[in-house]
Amino acid sequence: MPNLENPLIVQADKSILLEVHNPRYEEARDALARFAELEKSPDHLHTYRITPLSLWNAASSGVNAETVQADLERLSKYPVPPNLLADVRESISRYGRIKLVKGGAADELELQVSDAPLGHLIQHTKDVAKLLIPGGGLRITADNRGEIKQALIKVGYPVVDEAGFTVGEPLEFSLRDTMLSGKKFDLRHYQSDSVGAFMASGGGNGVICLPCGAGKTVVALAAAAQLKTKTLVLATNITAVRQWMSEVLDKTTLTAEQVGEYSGDRKEVKPFTVATYQIITRRSGDKFPHLSLFNAANWGLIVYDEVHLLPAPIFRFTAGLQARRRLGLTATLIREDGREGDVFALIGPKRYDVPWREMERAGFIAEATCTELRLPLPEGVKMAYATSDARNRFNVAAQNPVKESAVKELLVRHKGESILVIGQYLEQLRSLSEGLKLPLITGETPQADRDVLFAKFRTGEVPVLVVSKIGNFSIDLPDASVLIQVSGTFGSRQEEAQRLGRVLRPKDKPASFYSLVSEDTVELDFAMKRQLFLTEQGYRYKIEDYHPVAKPLAATPPAQV
Repeated sequence: MPNLENPLIVQADKSILLEVHNPRYEEARDALARFAELEKSPDHLHTYRITPLSLWNAASSGVNAETVQADLERLSKYPVPPNLLADVRESISRYGRIKLVKGGAADELELQVSDAPLGHLIQHTKDVAKLLIPGGGLRITADNRGEIKQALIKVGYPVVDEAGFTVGEPLEFSLRDTMLSGKKFDLRHYQSDSVGAFMASGGGNGVICLPCGAGKTVVALAAAAQLKTKTLVLATNITAVRQWMSEVLDKTTLTAEQVGEYSGDRKEVKPFTVATYQIITRRSGDKFPHLSLFNAANWGLIVYDEVHLLPAPIFRFTAGLQARRRLGLTATLIREDGREGDVFALIGPKRYDVPWREMERAGFIAEATCTELRLPLPEGVKMAYATSDARNRFNVAAQNPVKESAVKELLVRHKGESILVIGQYLEQLRSLSEGLKLPLITGETPQADRDVLFAKFRTGEVPVLVVSKIGNFSIDLPDASVLIQVSGTFGSRQEEAQRLGRVLRPKDKPASFYSLVSEDTVELDFAMKRQLFLTEQGYRYKIEDYHPVAKPLAATPPAQV
């Protein structure tokens, strides 16, 4: 019988509508987050979708078809379509039906299947068959361990990898009881649980999803300390590399002589090495000379920081690294290139996840308010917008000159706080920097200058920084409490989440996140897409209309891109 008090409408096409204003909204949102993906989040009805990958990630974390069915039936207004429940059972049942185990020969692996028809099916699937040893049944060479998992997930059969991992060269170290500052150090309960979830898989592979500011680095250090093996960390940029190295020395018993930086500046290979994605993917002609780092030592663990940003060349090379233990760290598994399936196949399934608002309620990350500030286009820019093609309309709207006066007013509103102003377009950022007399950090800023400005920001000597998209991730600025986003990368959900994360370090005041958007433009549509992940996590955007008191400083349209 229908129960119209419930918050969900479950539809046969695997989409689910969730009433935002229903008293059971949060209960339903948290249930759906385990096995469905958020697609749309307008004011009153949010749309989720169940996909095979969302169900396989759920299955890898112990959620079964009965749990999914029980949640849907408990929260749905109307009877759940039988075909959807059948599809849920089918998708989840595929997880675990194919296992990869050691073969008879040292350099061979074998696919174990749940039944003979499935074995016959995959043997006669073109992209799978070409990876099998001719005449060897379901055996492959160890070199094809990654590619076979990629091929099988693309045909709808995720592989549970039980082939084991190389131990790696030993590295004896442990976590400290006290940090270098003298403060006591121990793991928070969710960090211990994250490590436990990773180690439960044999300490072999998987992704840990925790909010920005929740201490994902500590999780990796704790896992490495348990494994006691040589470790390679891949990070997003040189600032992140040096923050990793600082954390290693602050929270483990490793010494400076054991920790190395592999970057454009230095090429150190030490027992615990931190490298940038950029150096690993640097080309020389058609070759990647620095990929040799993966074989430069007998690594027992490879950590992929910000795994949602993993560059395509790393996907190709990590397919051959399947004998190494792999730990992915991220705040969100969303990839704008749609390669979440490759992360699942090559790095591993999601092993641990915590809702952001739950972390906020526990005080592990800062309370945050999100505001979308809607601004008019100046009269002099409206015609430029109207006569632009689709891409340049977004550029014109994103570089709305009214945003400069809005930033100025927000700086007054939050005077005395640590404020980051972040954007996509260098000319826009330079204009803000010059017009408001604020220091600017971009990809062109020398690393030494960046380090000085970041240090002054941390001490409060510089209260406001303007940063380009290099500030999207892996910058540890714990006292930042306000972020003003003046422009972004189209509808990037992961970028929106990463930018909010810059102000989520625990502090004694709430954090404020502002997104400046030009009204009556395509930027509004992209803003809605950007907000999807944070909406799923329970954040709501307050809408404010901004009307400049004075004429903006610049009324000429931005340059076409």
